[in-house]
Amino acid sequence: MAGGEPASTRPRRVAPAERGSTTVADRVVAKIATRAAREALPVPEGGAAPHAMVVVHHGAARIRISLELDYPCDIGGRCARVRRHVARRVRELADMEVPEVAVQVERLHSAPQHATAEGRLR
Repeated sequence: MAGGEPASTRPRRVAPAERGSTTVADRVVAKIATRAAREALPVPEGGAAPHAMVVVHHGAARIRISLELDYPCDIGGRCARVRRHVARRVRELADMEVPEVAVQVERLHSAPQHATAEGRLR
């Protein structure tokens, strides 16, 4: 016998995937999602930072991101960018499936108007 011990008394090697489990709390995934939304789009001047609500169930995260946007802008395009980026970052950092990222636009911020030399606003 190799190792000098009978096979029945040697400790059995356990595969890494069978040694335990990792649980990532909803609030941690929400923090990752919020950060990812800020990475995808800048916060409008005078606007609030995005915030996320997350429900994790059986290794999948359903995410709702609330954010504010500058106006005028391509609202659909910006929301799609946030959805893609948030889903990718949560998959990368939390190793979770992301079947849904809902983006809720809370407020639109108009671009600040600047006075011209004649005092008119443009």
